[in-house]
Amino acid sequence: MKLNAYISFNGNCREALEFYAGALGGKVISMIPYSEMPAGAGMPISPELSDKIMHGRVEVDGDWIMASDAPPERYRAPQGIQMSASINDVAQAEAAYAKLSAGGTIVMPMTETFWAQRFAMFQDKFGISWMINCEKPRP
Repeated sequence: MKLNAYISFNGNCREALEFYAGALGGKVISMIPYSEMPAGAGMPISPELSDKIMHGRVEVDGDWIMASDAPPERYRAPQGIQMSASINDVAQAEAAYAKLSAGGTIVMPMTETFWAQRFAMFQDKFGISWMINCEKPRP
């Protein structure tokens, strides 16, 4: 079994997934616009939605971030959930934090904690909440 996050965006999914791929050293695997949905698939597509992303996926070290642009009438801003990146290398954790938090809002700056060599919490420029965690080695 593999559990992955699936993020709904309000029209900027393509930009967000390309940003995440670059910031995390990942690769965009798919970006399927609504215009490629087969006729009769059960969902009418408005002209303003046709070039938006129906399904996208970024792969980072074997893990996935999946996302789509929600139809405007169904979009709700994410609440009560955070993306969490567990990174084993301090330099990589700091680099990911610097890139992902750029243009966003810092909740807890990158710092050492009692459990982690580095830990941070922030909301990125797309409104998605993140935690970066680089745990301390356990005896």
